[in-house]
Amino acid sequence: MNDVNKLYEIWLEGTKDNTEIHDELLAIKDNDDEILDRFYRNLEFGTAGLRGVLGAGTNRMNTYTVCQATQGLTDYLGSKYESASVAVGYDSRINSDVFSKQCAQVLAANGIKVYIYPNLIPTPLVSYAVMRLKCQSGVVITASHNPSKYNGYKCYDPAGYQMTEEAAGETYAFIQKVDMFDGVKKIPFEEGLEKGLIEYISDDIVEEFYAKVLTRPINPEIIKDSDIKIIYTPLNGTGNIPVRTVLSRAGFKNIRVVPEQEMPNGKFPTCPYPNPEIKQVFECAIAMTKEEKADLLLATDPDCDRVGIAVLVDGEYVLLSGNDVGVLLAEYMFSARKEKGTLPENPAMTKSFVSTPLVDKVATKYGCKVTDVLTGFKYVGEFVANLEKDGEEDRFVMGFEESYGYLIGTHARDKDAVAASLMVCEMAAYYKSKGKTLVDVLDDIYAEHGNCVDKLYNFMFEGASGMVKMSEIMSATRNNPPKELAGFEVVKVSDFEAGTITDTRTGEKEPLSFPKSNILSYVLSDGSTAIVRPSGTEPKIKVYIAGCGKTKEDAAQTAENIGEAMKKLLRI
Repeated sequence: MNDVNKLYEIWLEGTKDNTEIHDELLAIKDNDDEILDRFYRNLEFGTAGLRGVLGAGTNRMNTYTVCQATQGLTDYLGSKYESASVAVGYDSRINSDVFSKQCAQVLAANGIKVYIYPNLIPTPLVSYAVMRLKCQSGVVITASHNPSKYNGYKCYDPAGYQMTEEAAGETYAFIQKVDMFDGVKKIPFEEGLEKGLIEYISDDIVEEFYAKVLTRPINPEIIKDSDIKIIYTPLNGTGNIPVRTVLSRAGFKNIRVVPEQEMPNGKFPTCPYPNPEIKQVFECAIAMTKEEKADLLLATDPDCDRVGIAVLVDGEYVLLSGNDVGVLLAEYMFSARKEKGTLPENPAMTKSFVSTPLVDKVATKYGCKVTDVLTGFKYVGEFVANLEKDGEEDRFVMGFEESYGYLIGTHARDKDAVAASLMVCEMAAYYKSKGKTLVDVLDDIYAEHGNCVDKLYNFMFEGASGMVKMSEIMSATRNNPPKELAGFEVVKVSDFEAGTITDTRTGEKEPLSFPKSNILSYVLSDGSTAIVRPSGTEPKIKVYIAGCGKTKEDAAQTAENIGEAMKKLLRI
């Protein structure tokens, strides 16, 4: 742990020219708890970059931590390349525009060419720019779907997906060597523009992105003929213009936008948790349906890399999970492309291993073996990049993760809610033309492949004590694996840190073909599963449940029972 009082004094001295940060530090003088929480650690740089609460201190997102990270990134790139360029973008969050310019100033001062978007932009457009402009890295200032007090700093590798563990580890080693107050090089932003070290990314790049997304529809004639009614909310984020642009150009005619959530606003006044997983973000959209019902409610998170939907069923709106939408997209894309004769002979699909196993059954029906990867969309991006290296990118159908992230096409290496929104709306329009809602289609899938209900638990652990508590819970659970959960025998235990799968009935162990990670997974005798892992971007432990049952109701009850059993196991 850091020497918090020493760091506090160093920051008091070093921030005298920054009134906002300095005054914030003065305001917590003699408040030991506040000082501890801000300085007990440095924000860790991992595969998801930095993410933290805005404010003063080493454990906060501010211009000093952003510039230190950028100088470290610069030093890392200098160790790998004779010359380098970086694409930079930002979302609608508080200080995102400020941090993006600070990032550009540091990169330019170190002789690295910067391509920066002049306006806020969805995350997948940064991934696209890295590939299109042949950059060696990319930076997007975002905290995705976190509450407004957070911001973050996400980095890409030259292939357009987020940094892997090795690259992130090397970058973090360079960051740790940088003195926040004396070790950062920086030039004025305007000077960087004048010298050609900083260049705005042109609208042509955005138009190219739109054009690639608009090649995705499988049944464009259905879209043009459809009377489907859609209400869309960008949740005060970056999706407003891009999503509406591609939907309109594709031919959707009846799209209304939630006015309270239309314009960028990092305070997210009507949705304190701007996460499309949460039904609360649809409240304003549902209020609009009192005037006129909509078939589909669509929400993208602030950096527009995740999308959530709610479907009108018997006069009520049903929120579908990320797994539900992943299964539906797989069924639609495989079946529609097969019908059109565009499904590749050996189709490829990938998902995070915590996502529903139901999608494997759907894909198998169409001759596709799903490749499971660790959580983190960088692994999906890496999967696509490897297909491209082998000249097999045309095999790729889709990639997804249960937390509402989807990649349709190979134009990006990160989850893309612009393309996913278009495909979801096309899918809904197609099934409406057949007289079905998406819930009807999901029920058909259950009837064909069996009932599987997924449930996600999030347990928060704020502050310094929270990090210790999370570590203790994972260690205790790893050392005392359960023999049963909710009345079902645990037949397999996978320990991703040890790299082993244990058959509890025979005691035999086999190697686990995943990189080492702090994850525990249990397979039960009825086929249900439970997975527990600490989040890589937030101070919380996640528990993923997949419950099986003869009926949908049975499966839901099984998932509920296993969830309660996991709470007892983790002592939460």
